[in-house]
Amino acid sequence: MRAALEPPHTAVVEAVGRALAEDLTPLGDLTSMLLPDDLLATAAFVVRGDGVLAGTACVTETFARIDATVELMWSADDGDHTPPGTTVATASGRLASILTAERTALNFLCHLSGVATLTSRYVTAAAGGGTARIWDTRKTTPGLRSLEKAAVRAGGGANHRGNLSDWILLKDNHLALMGIAGAVEAARLRWPGRTVHVECDRLDQAVEAVAAGADALLLDNMTPDQVRGCIAAVHERCHDDRRRPPLLEVSGEVDLDTVASFAGTGVDLISVGAITKSAPVLDIGLDIAT
Repeated sequence: MRAALEPPHTAVVEAVGRALAEDLTPLGDLTSMLLPDDLLATAAFVVRGDGVLAGTACVTETFARIDATVELMWSADDGDHTPPGTTVATASGRLASILTAERTALNFLCHLSGVATLTSRYVTAAAGGGTARIWDTRKTTPGLRSLEKAAVRAGGGANHRGNLSDWILLKDNHLALMGIAGAVEAARLRWPGRTVHVECDRLDQAVEAVAAGADALLLDNMTPDQVRGCIAAVHERCHDDRRRPPLLEVSGEVDLDTVASFAGTGVDLISVGAITKSAPVLDIGLDIAT
């Protein structure tokens, strides 16, 4: 299961490479070059706030790129709950190398752990209302989507489509030009075998989307009562047609105070853009021990 929480290795390598180039071009770490080459130290990654860990692969890659002789020992994994004061890893080796890698490693670790932590809070809050799962959106930091979506998984959430090529999501601007039935028909014709997901902000649109054969409905900017009304109408239509109901998603008007109410409607999934675009960092420091 741990492997399922990690981002693709290629994405880690690419992101860390960009970050180090940004930090070290063109002359390297001028300050750490002042230190003696043989000065050794051990440093501890210590969590200052309560959270969920994510981004360990990026830290490992950062130290490997800077100095492969630095020994990095992890005592926690992505997805682990980390109370304040938890030491999640130690780095032992040349002090100059540790200090050069420090900021890049912490930037990834703090940001991605922040995403995992906020996701975990939404997952916990939603569990108080029903069985709906929390999933992410495409509202991610450019260049870091694979990493942030892995952090969502570490926090107990699920991943929505990774990019525009994954499946078809017919949103309001598409439907204004094509209509629901026409858009679903065109999608089936052009991309057979792909999931067809239709955004609906009214009951009549949800009923029309089901009649058109949509695989999933995005119930957008509705109240919990409106969502319940849509779910009831969708299930009634599917029962009459003797077909499996589409996947039902809620989006918009969702925060930590309202997510349990939406989870209690019977919806399958709740998408929350905030878990990637607005997550505060988890405070983690690197303390030099010796």
